[in-house]
Amino acid sequence: MAWYPGAVKMELQPESDQQPAITPDQFIVHSIIAPWTAKRTYEYWRDSTNLESHFGLGYEGDLGQFIGTETRADANYLANRRPNGHGAVSIETASNTSGTDPWTPAQIEELIKLGVWLHQRHGIPLRICPEWDAPGFGYHRLHPEWAKDGTNCPGDARVRQFKEVVFPGIVARATGKTPAPEEDDMAISDDDLKRIALAVAAFKNPDLDPRDVFQIQRDASAYAKQAATQTKGLSTTGLTDAQLDKLADKVADKLAARLAN
Repeated sequence: MAWYPGAVKMELQPESDQQPAITPDQFIVHSIIAPWTAKRTYEYWRDSTNLESHFGLGYEGDLGQFIGTETRADANYLANRRPNGHGAVSIETASNTSGTDPWTPAQIEELIKLGVWLHQRHGIPLRICPEWDAPGFGYHRLHPEWAKDGTNCPGDARVRQFKEVVFPGIVARATGKTPAPEEDDMAISDDDLKRIALAVAAFKNPDLDPRDVFQIQRDASAYAKQAATQTKGLSTTGLTDAQLDKLADKVADKLAARLAN
C-alpha cells in the first residue's frame, strides 16, 4: 500500500489490512457535510461506520490518510473497486452542514498537491473522468455510478472551483507550467501593504496621522488582523483566521524592513 508523505498517517484497522487491493486510477473529491478536521473525520470512520475514505481534509489544510492508496475504500460506490481490480482514491473535505461553502485556499492547495502526487505515484491521467469507469480526476456527483442513491456532493461552489481552480492547478503544476508556492509565504503587493498599514493606523486611533509610520509599525502586528476584518478591501477576501494572523506578522516584518532602509 502507498502512503502520501504530505498527510498525517491515521491508519484505520481492520480495514487497512482486510480490504482488497486496488490499482488506483481515479481521484474523486467529496464534501463530508461537516466542519471537521482530518482527525475528527478519522474518528468518525473509526467509531461510527464501516465506510471510509482514503483521505480527510480540514478547513485549515490539515490532511490525514486513513488507508493506503492501493487498498479499497468505500466512499465511491461502484468506483471503489471495479471488476478489473482498478479503483478510486477518495478524499472527504470539511464543509458547512449544507455543503454549500467553497473550499478554503488551504484546502485548494492541499487538493492540488495531493492530485499531483497521485498523478506522479500512480499515473492517474490528467483529465476529468469522461465516463464513470474511465481513469482520471472527478468529484462525487460527476457520475451516478459513484453514488448509490445519488448525491449533490460537492455543492455548486466547489464544483466550480474544481473545474476552474483545482483541476487546472493539478495539471499546471504536474506539467511544470506553474511552480509550487513557497511554504508559509503570502505575497503582499505595495498597494495592499499601504492599505493595510493605513487601516491598522485607523483602527488603533482614528485621529492618528497616517503619515506617522513609526506608530503604524509599532501597532501593525497586534492590530493588522482586526483592521483587516474591519476594512472592506480585505473583509471580502475569504481569508481564514490563520491566514489573517500570518498576514499581520508579514505586514509588521515588511514595514520594519522598509523603515530600516
